[in-house]
Amino acid sequence: MPKGYWIVRVDIRDPEQYKQYVAANAKPLAAYGAHFLVRAGTYENVEGSARTRNAVIEFPSYQAALDCWKSPAYQEVMKLRTGVSTADVVVIEGYEGPQPA
Repeated sequence: MPKGYWIVRVDIRDPEQYKQYVAANAKPLAAYGAHFLVRAGTYENVEGSARTRNAVIEFPSYQAALDCWKSPAYQEVMKLRTGVSTADVVVIEGYEGPQPA
């Protein structure tokens, strides 16, 4: 079964308030087996538009990624973020097919 991912791009207007969201999201993310692959590291936007903070979060399955997003616990935590940031979030299924040689 392919893993699931959140691809997250965020512009933050209030970094102090956003820290509260980061601290609070740990519990619902852990409940669904989340693992950060990318979290606000150095980046270069080589094409298209960009936001100031990026993350890629891996889940055991696409369903777990979707269930986490829809969970009452995460929806409650998300309220800490929505007023102080603008985000693009994609929940996507991983790919297990052929790779470039």
